[in-house]
Amino acid sequence: MRSPPLKIGVIGAGPAGLYFAALAKQLDPLHEVTVWERNAPDDTFGFGVVFSDETLGGIEHADSRIHAEMADSFARWADIDVHHRGEVVTSGGHGFAAMSRVKLLQILQRRAAELGVAVEYRTPAPPLEDLAGFDLVLAADGVNSATRAAQAASFGPSLEQGRSRYIWLGTHLVFDCFKFFIVESEYGAFQVHAYPYSSDRSTFIVETSEAVWRRAGLDRAAQLPPGVSDKASIEFCQELFREQLQGLPLIANNSRWINFVTVRNRCWRHGNTVLMGDAAHTAHFSVGSGTKLAMEDSLALAACLFEQPDVAAALAAYEAERRPVVESTQRAAEASRRWFEELEQYLRQTPLQFAFNLLTRSRRVTYANLQVRDPEFVHRVASEFAGTAAGASSAPPPMFTPLHLRGLELKNRVVVSPMDMYSSCEGLIGDFHLVHLGSKALGGAALVMTEMVCVSPEGRITPGCAGLYAPQHEAAFRRLTDFVHANSESKVGIQLGHSGRKGSTKLMWEGLDQPLASGNWPLLAPSPLQYLPQSQVPREMARVDMDIVSDQFVRAAKMAARAGFDLLELHCAHGYLLASFISPLTNRRQDEYGGSLENRLRYPLEVFTAMRAVWPEPKPMSVRVSATDWAEGGLSPEDSVEVARAFAELGADLVDVSTGQTTPDERPVFGRSYQTPLADRIRNQTGVATMAVGAISSYDDVNSIILAGRADLCALARAHLYDPAWTLHAAAEQDFAVAWPVQFERGSRRPPGARSEPRPRLELIRRRGEDRLHQRWRPALR
Repeated sequence: MRSPPLKIGVIGAGPAGLYFAALAKQLDPLHEVTVWERNAPDDTFGFGVVFSDETLGGIEHADSRIHAEMADSFARWADIDVHHRGEVVTSGGHGFAAMSRVKLLQILQRRAAELGVAVEYRTPAPPLEDLAGFDLVLAADGVNSATRAAQAASFGPSLEQGRSRYIWLGTHLVFDCFKFFIVESEYGAFQVHAYPYSSDRSTFIVETSEAVWRRAGLDRAAQLPPGVSDKASIEFCQELFREQLQGLPLIANNSRWINFVTVRNRCWRHGNTVLMGDAAHTAHFSVGSGTKLAMEDSLALAACLFEQPDVAAALAAYEAERRPVVESTQRAAEASRRWFEELEQYLRQTPLQFAFNLLTRSRRVTYANLQVRDPEFVHRVASEFAGTAAGASSAPPPMFTPLHLRGLELKNRVVVSPMDMYSSCEGLIGDFHLVHLGSKALGGAALVMTEMVCVSPEGRITPGCAGLYAPQHEAAFRRLTDFVHANSESKVGIQLGHSGRKGSTKLMWEGLDQPLASGNWPLLAPSPLQYLPQSQVPREMARVDMDIVSDQFVRAAKMAARAGFDLLELHCAHGYLLASFISPLTNRRQDEYGGSLENRLRYPLEVFTAMRAVWPEPKPMSVRVSATDWAEGGLSPEDSVEVARAFAELGADLVDVSTGQTTPDERPVFGRSYQTPLADRIRNQTGVATMAVGAISSYDDVNSIILAGRADLCALARAHLYDPAWTLHAAAEQDFAVAWPVQFERGSRRPPGARSEPRPRLELIRRRGEDRLHQRWRPALR
């Protein structure tokens, strides 16, 4: 649908502005398009820009002239080399192309001029109030957008500054592929992202943490006069990377040490003004190029203008189409950025595992992706991880490698996560629990965890919660463990906890966290703070209360040992009693059990120590923690490392890493495997084994997490509710032979025509957004 010719103003003659201007004139030569650029046409910053095959496909469909000129300038590569600890690990099958940003701008400038776009260089854009006569105003004025700042109340910008410093440089050394260099200096680790972008130059981005940057004295160099500071930094980098540069000098172009800024906006449009490219959004350079996103924006907006009846509808359609794609990219970019910010915690990994970890850091590239791109590389990493003999024809998928915790051997890395069923009577589990957990054990998971089992009647969350405080409870659990051990290779663990201030509530499906209408029992907590305004106010625990509850945990631990459990987990998460001691949001005590993190940990550690003393020494103990409260002033990821370290020093063999549920005011950031980075941090900063949990649903995710060393076990909840035989089916999908219950062996092969595991939904959203750029242009331009 063609709208009437439009008067369009474009602020900024970078790739986004020029490319959109050219596309708009192609769609309708009668559009009047003016571009304002405050710099000269030959002024540019940066070196190379990178494009994926998906983006190039869209560009080729939209304007073959531009694509052909770009293609003549491309430096292409398929390999990624990771240089670490004196070794080079190569992974192939990665299709990217790069070119000079100057060259790209020249191509776009020529094409815009050919099509009749009016570009006014060395001319700031008029004030927005003076552009009232324009039908559309496109703000492509970069990360420091003046347009966005002028209408901040409407756009709602959010600018998040990264924690690393980087400097963007170039070199005349032409690399043969993408290179990651890691240099461990006397000050700490520096890393380089390097790639070729022309026949005679490569980009050379040096990055390091703020602490290392300061230890190296580069903060002092940055305070020197312009020119002198650049020279000092470049000389430092040239010396540090002399070997990698083969003695060649580095090239600067307005280069300085900066922190990456992630730009987000609540809304991209206001009236007839729309943000595009870096003005609307940024994504860390380690997942690609801002130019790539900007040119995809241009494609989408131009197509929406053609397809929609008016500008308002076009801008709404543009944002609706692009926002999911951009936000998916930003999530991946944020994961990648944080990986590089915390790179030093991975330096102890072998070069092979480190390379796999690096390649899968954003969660867009996974174990399965790499198997398609470079099966030989994946085989090498998986073989090293499994300890398979060199040259062996195959290695087990990482999720099917055994794990030892003390005297316990787990056959694989899959855990049935604790899930409250609210189906007990006076704490007593029955046939429902036998079928529920027994079916999961028959389904092949290495470890089946009970729900939180409460250590006293008053410690229950709801009247339907399981307990372990009476002889009949012990007997019922013995029936469960006997079944699991007799009928499967699975092990079974019990999670012990106390509800604290979150107790005496209705069953989940009757009203989550809502107090009982009658029959309430008194609550205990470190401080007299209710969970919800309508919740009971708990009594602040006195020393005698703490002793009683500690004894209840010890009693339950002894009963669990007699009941035949293989692993014991102490619940110190989700705002329940022991977690409430740890979080500053729920612990306001003025005695030795409140205040500092050390004091807030004191009572949970006392309980753990008492339980460890009575739990059989060959059997492992784990602790579930909330690694962040997702709330201002609450427990932070940095705090959680110290929490995990404290439990590990007292004998915890595993930390089960969850998050939140401490306060109803939390603001969690959900997403695929969203809690795994916290398990990763704890594992690689403390050395204690961790269990990742939270939106892990595919065996590809499990393989990727385990092989990268982000966690030692993966706990899945909803996936096991959907498919109790999830682990057996994952083995069948991967053509890996595992023991099935003899009664089920006839079903151990995937039926003909059965569909393999689909790609994660977020990946599909992103791909659909990029594929749309391919499909829509030929009809538009006819």
